[in-house]
Amino acid sequence: MQRRARRVLVVKIGSSTLAGPDDGIDRRFLDALADQVARLRDSGWATVVVSSGAIACGLVRLGMAERPADLPSLQAAASVGQPAFAAAYGEAFAARGLTTSLVLLTRHDTAERSTYLHARDALMRLLDLGVVPIVNGNDTVSVEQIRFGDNDTLGALVACLTQASLCVILSDINGFYDANPRECSDARLMRRVERIDQQVIDAAGAAGTGLGTGGMVTKVRAARALGLAGIPLVVCQGREPDALARAVRGDHAGTLFASPRRPGEVSPRKLWIALGDSARGAVTVDEGARRAIQAQGGSLLCVGVTQVEGGFERGDVIDVRDPSGFLFARGLAGFNADEVALACGRTRDELAANRLLRELAERALIHRDNLVVFA
Repeated sequence: MQRRARRVLVVKIGSSTLAGPDDGIDRRFLDALADQVARLRDSGWATVVVSSGAIACGLVRLGMAERPADLPSLQAAASVGQPAFAAAYGEAFAARGLTTSLVLLTRHDTAERSTYLHARDALMRLLDLGVVPIVNGNDTVSVEQIRFGDNDTLGALVACLTQASLCVILSDINGFYDANPRECSDARLMRRVERIDQQVIDAAGAAGTGLGTGGMVTKVRAARALGLAGIPLVVCQGREPDALARAVRGDHAGTLFASPRRPGEVSPRKLWIALGDSARGAVTVDEGARRAIQAQGGSLLCVGVTQVEGGFERGDVIDVRDPSGFLFARGLAGFNADEVALACGRTRDELAANRLLRELAERALIHRDNLVVFA
């Protein structure tokens, strides 16, 4: 089937937004969402829904009043909740003439570039067929998703996979504030954020709800990654009337995180580096290395590293932080952590003069082709 011209919308829905009295799902909210997606389809938008809710749904069915702390119970809740979760979406959307599918993803599905591309092809084919994919983390088998994951990152990943024109996060908060509105009565809602710097990261904090694993900080990180792909992100209150349709129209819904890049400006390979795999470690670099990377478009050399974290190996994705600790880049490591640690505090001449360390002077820790710069 030939692909038709279309605009792709990815909408991410959190557990607290979806939660309701009916098996842990608010059916009226789902009906309103399906109405909006149907209208958007008529105006040329193909939609992918990235939704939390399987665990919350399972907790209700299992009679658990609070989210348990142990992983086996969370995995069991996900397993019990997934069928009801998928059925609720299917029923609501089918009533509007929309066919849904369930797509379960884990970090393992995107950690390798080949499987990352297979996931992309499957999603694009579903859109070709007029299907609304419902994407969720496979929490029954994926320990990482439950313990460390968040569906804000998953939403950004799916938006990049499908080359979306817009990503919308329907949340339980109105948008991004310059301080935590639950703690500061004078916190201001920011209608537009042009650049994500340390001040924005700090303002995001780390708060999340009892049902979900994310918070505003995960949404800001998702916005930063989406900016690489030229995809704007809107974060808004999901229970406001017509919230999704208003966000698509640009009708002052929540906060718009603008994209500083044009779509396609960053290669799919670099998007995979930015989002496809979780970082296995991190390095802190000196000011000279930061300038070489950001201002001069250079690679990261081992002599610019001042600190090493984690036990990463060659080929792993690692984070790159500036002297203040701000994460400004990510890339594929050309050496393992133990090797890089040997270079800390040494000059390039000192490394070159040592037969065992010479390679650290001759090759980049992260070559520019394997380096993604966020800011």
